[in-house]
Amino acid sequence: MRIRHVRPIVIAYSDPNDFANRRMTTLVRVETTDGVVGWGEGIAMWPEACAATATIIDALGTMLIEAGEIDVRGAWDRMRAHCWWYGEGGIACFAYSALDMALWDIEGKLQGKPLHALLSDDARASLPAYASSHVNKATIQDCVAEIVGFKEQGFRGVKLGFAKKGLSNIGREPDNDVAFIRALREAVGDGFEIIVDAGNGVKWDAATAISTVRRMAEYDIGWIEEPFYPTLIEDYRALKAAVDVPIGTGEREWTLSGYRRLIETGTVDVLGVDPSRAEGVTGFRMVDALCEANGITVNAHAWSSAILTAASLHLSLASRTARLFELKPFPVVVQSELVEEPIWHVGGDIRAPAGPGLGITVDEAVLSRLVL
Repeated sequence: MRIRHVRPIVIAYSDPNDFANRRMTTLVRVETTDGVVGWGEGIAMWPEACAATATIIDALGTMLIEAGEIDVRGAWDRMRAHCWWYGEGGIACFAYSALDMALWDIEGKLQGKPLHALLSDDARASLPAYASSHVNKATIQDCVAEIVGFKEQGFRGVKLGFAKKGLSNIGREPDNDVAFIRALREAVGDGFEIIVDAGNGVKWDAATAISTVRRMAEYDIGWIEEPFYPTLIEDYRALKAAVDVPIGTGEREWTLSGYRRLIETGTVDVLGVDPSRAEGVTGFRMVDALCEANGITVNAHAWSSAILTAASLHLSLASRTARLFELKPFPVVVQSELVEEPIWHVGGDIRAPAGPGLGITVDEAVLSRLVL
């Protein structure tokens, strides 16, 4: 392929899945000399990071245009090598993750194949759909009722972000957290998986985490995600040794080498990987290979626009280790309006868009309303 034009696009939107908070991301539109268009995303989140990501995309885009005929892996190697001074990780990864995703979209279109079929000869047709939601209602009863509604929509399970912005105090006090999980399990019954995403807002030491997770385990939680700050490896080791609940982490990693170091600690059972920040589709595939070699489940992060959702879904279907896929349960413009055919589940199963590449068609009129 030969690249003719690269356009970074910073957008902002209000997200009802995040208590109507304003969220931002950086998209990229890449066009070849033959007029084939690919889309990518780098979730930089904050205004200054989105602006910086767009600046690096501009520079890397010029480099790809000047390179002439390129293939996806060659472009990835070239971008990664170029960023050596201000990588590895961080804003550089946002930028070339977005470009790599767009180039894979183009490659699929050039070959006339959906991305998952391009990546794997034995890709699965579907995965169980889980609702991915922040817990932000005022009371336990209100939170439980909301999640029961997700089950009634057909979702097979739920991943719940604790201590997020909103009205809820869940994630602030362990006894209350356990009471919530107990009430939720009673309401949804067996066969509906509950995953707890402790995340950045929860402040547990090792002893508190061990006690809390043990108590939650009585009500059958699927895994506990990000219970500590990523560098607190000894706390992860203590928790791993003390509980039978699988531990998920990795959402804040950036690079293949970072994920390799994390795997080598022996503390992780489920590895969260975001192709919009962790070296793109190419980087995700490399991390997934490490997961397969080490008996670890990969879980694709997809909590932004439909562009990322499409990429993460294709990657999950092509993976031998992914076992579920998360969707935002409440309509948001970057999911329900940004693409012509929104990605959703049918009867609790989710399939990738059927078209080539990412399989999505971006509505550029909608996009123009979101541009900053």
